[in-house]
Amino acid sequence: MTEAILLVGGKGTRLRPLTVHTPKPMVRAAGVPFLTHQLARARAAGVDHIVLATSYLAEVFEPYFGDGSALGLHIEYVTEDEPLGTGGAIRNVASRLTSAPDEPVLVFNGDILTGLDIGRLVATHETTGADVSLHLTQVTDPRAYGLVPTDGTGRVLAFLEKPQTPEEIVTDQINAGAYVFRRSVIDTIPSGRPVSVERETFPDLLSAGAHLQGMVDSTYWLDLGTPAAFVRGSADLVLGRAPSPAVPGRCGDRLILPTARVAPDAKLTGGTVVGEGASVAEGARVFGSTILPGAVIEPGAVITDSLIGARARVGERSVLTGTVIGDGAVVGADNELREGARVWCDARIPAGAVRFSSDQ
Repeated sequence: MTEAILLVGGKGTRLRPLTVHTPKPMVRAAGVPFLTHQLARARAAGVDHIVLATSYLAEVFEPYFGDGSALGLHIEYVTEDEPLGTGGAIRNVASRLTSAPDEPVLVFNGDILTGLDIGRLVATHETTGADVSLHLTQVTDPRAYGLVPTDGTGRVLAFLEKPQTPEEIVTDQINAGAYVFRRSVIDTIPSGRPVSVERETFPDLLSAGAHLQGMVDSTYWLDLGTPAAFVRGSADLVLGRAPSPAVPGRCGDRLILPTARVAPDAKLTGGTVVGEGASVAEGARVFGSTILPGAVIEPGAVITDSLIGARARVGERSVLTGTVIGDGAVVGADNELREGARVWCDARIPAGAVRFSSDQ
């Protein structure tokens, strides 16, 4: 395994306002852009050439990662003029691949945090002689996902859309967003138009008699598509629950990046990250949250399971739980924001303006 495609073109609509100025894979998790963790894990598995399929805010990636040499990789960039979907994006970068027709090409979705054994997936692909191999994971409630039933040997039998009734839940196995393609199969995907691998490519391959192999690996897996999931994923990386060689420090209860300032009596727990140039003042308590670079947490603020954007400010004694504060926003003193609240970039909330309980 020497070659991979990373699909990083999505707009990250469900993550807004985190993705107003930043593409989803570049939002920081455990102190570095999330994409860094995926690149580092691919490199650790033996991949040395990666093509990034970009679209939304495509100009952000190359200035940060360059040619990939700092990570021991050779990275190339291909930008879609119009969004092409997962299959279309894979087909769009085919000209940059160097693998022979029968060699494997690894494909990752750019918003999945996983402990997948990449080498085992490749070995499964090669030993079974599959045309495409899929990482499958098992979930307690599969209703929000497409189901992928397999036979006793792991061969994929069907791709079923999100089940609507209990009778339609025929398996707890879902597509986990990592694949190994036989190189020649990529060239069969239609070019120049949007294509979904889940809804078109994989079902069409099955209909044509192709061998699609599923490998169940139920180690850590998390779709980072929502703010709550993203915050949780970052905390799990810091705590060591999710594996990554790219965490910039030792795993533990907190991660404080260089140039960050934290008052001696501030309490940081639960996998909290404080980014470069950010500050956490005296008496503040931060649990399981991400404080992005340049943000300011004022005295006595209490922040739980939240993400505070770059250069944002949280005022004295404000209490935030399960919230996202956009870049440059200001939450004045004595506010109280609860689960699901999103404060847009550069917004201003006056002191004591929003509460879910009495101010007395």
